Amino acid sequence: MEEKAVIVLSGGLDSTTCMGIAKNEGYELYPITFQYGQRHDREVEQAKKIAEHYDIREHRIVDISFFQQIGGSALTDQSIDVPETMVEGDIPVTYVPARNMIFLSLASAYAEVIGAEAIYIGVSSVDYSGYPDCRPEFIKSMNKTVNLATKVGVSDKGMVINTPLMHLTKAETIIEGIKLNVPYHLTTSCYNGEDKACGTCDSCQLRLKGFLEAGEKDPIPYKDR
Repeated sequence: MEEKAVIVLSGGLDSTTCMGIAKNEGYELYPITFQYGQRHDREVEQAKKIAEHYDIREHRIVDISFFQQIGGSALTDQSIDVPETMVEGDIPVTYVPARNMIFLSLASAYAEVIGAEAIYIGVSSVDYSGYPDCRPEFIKSMNKTVNLATKVGVSDKGMVINTPLMHLTKAETIIEGIKLNVPYHLTTSCYNGEDKACGTCDSCQLRLKGFLEAGEKDPIPYKDR
């Protein structure tokens, strides 16, 4: 019987690469996608298509309106504009307070119920926007917390949070994904969430830079490359 892995699947490039990596490592995939009050539904819709591509038996979509209720981020509060440039060293307004901590807490609960021993999340400390919950220190701390706070964690089996992209650049991530036939044409990265990616927001710029450095063409359409 295949071992199971929960994948935090946003519909973006990084989380979809994690799907490909976990599949290649022999896991039965159990993606979980969060509808957390983000300013558009596109990433959830793309996550559904990605799950279908991988012929997933069970794809959980979890509704969390809390983030929209508290605001504090350009991704959940329509009154805060998505910036087109980021100030180096600052934590940008697109940071969603404690998002990955909450996502991983819910993913660990799901993993425990279905008997999964691994959780995959596509965070990187190399090519990222300065979010504090993408750092290795945070993941190390969450790994310890999950194994202290769950039944499976205090058993011999335990649970592990895998971050295979943590030390990869966006280009290295893309190269790895292409080797694994990751369906990048189904992914979305744009913070604005329209049919054609804006090409100017921080997330689009990181993505385009990654494809350029990888020597590959980004398969999704853009308004402005």
